[in-house]
Amino acid sequence: MAVQIIRTGTTKDLLGESPCWDADAQALNWIDALGGTLWRLHAGTDAPERHELPAPVGSIAPCRGGAAVVVALRNGFARYDFPTRRLEHLARIPVDHPKLRFNDGKCDPAGHFLAGTMHVDRQPGEPVMGGLYRLRTDRRVEQLADDIGFANGPCFSPDGRVLYLADSLERTVWAYDYDPDGPLRHKRVFAKTHAFDSGPDGATVDAQGFFWTVLTRAARLARYAPDGRLERLVDLPASYPTSICFGGPDLAHMYLTTISRSARLAGNKAEDGGLFRIEGLPAPGRLPHLFGGC
Repeated sequence: MAVQIIRTGTTKDLLGESPCWDADAQALNWIDALGGTLWRLHAGTDAPERHELPAPVGSIAPCRGGAAVVVALRNGFARYDFPTRRLEHLARIPVDHPKLRFNDGKCDPAGHFLAGTMHVDRQPGEPVMGGLYRLRTDRRVEQLADDIGFANGPCFSPDGRVLYLADSLERTVWAYDYDPDGPLRHKRVFAKTHAFDSGPDGATVDAQGFFWTVLTRAARLARYAPDGRLERLVDLPASYPTSICFGGPDLAHMYLTTISRSARLAGNKAEDGGLFRIEGLPAPGRLPHLFGGC
């Protein structure tokens, strides 16, 4: 079956990000990171619910039960409840600087939420601020890495023992041995994307254990085998795609968010900023891990 990429709905985000499928609610959630919008599209419906969050928003992940998401805000974590539209602040990181904010995040198999930061306008030789943080289910915060300047695409191997994490400015995807109750170990290069003149952005892992990442400046998807071999490339219709997730009742579709205008990038296509559904991929996805601290 040939790959098909279909515009879904009519939303137009400045910086679409962090799509995540909520199997308990049978709904797709995603954000406009700069606009402060949280979207929720239930299966079988055409119009998403619109919710407001304080911008900028880094990322979201579903909570167990289908009624809420955990949110990485500028420099802290919160829980957003859909029925009441209430935002509850959970914890902050010990860094507050105008050049630093949270970016991409995902939950691990134990139900903890991992989110990395982006240190913008960092000068040559300037130490990295922030890094990768873990919000545990008891709402304690741990710093897992302090050497990631622009974190993107955290996701896990099917057995949960490998964490993939990109540093977009380094154009590198790293792999780590992962323990939900311990530090990261054995950092190594998984893939480099210099050949595409693009850093890796949002990412996910499919049911076969293959790693997918968005190449934002190349307008492509890349699929890597578990050994780091590039297996295929998929051209995308948006000027600047950002992030992906698998979704739908059988997790057979991939959803893609895009940019219309961010701080550094501006698309010139009519559908830029839209949400897309990708069909005909070689394998379905896996159920996302849910946050257990809600």
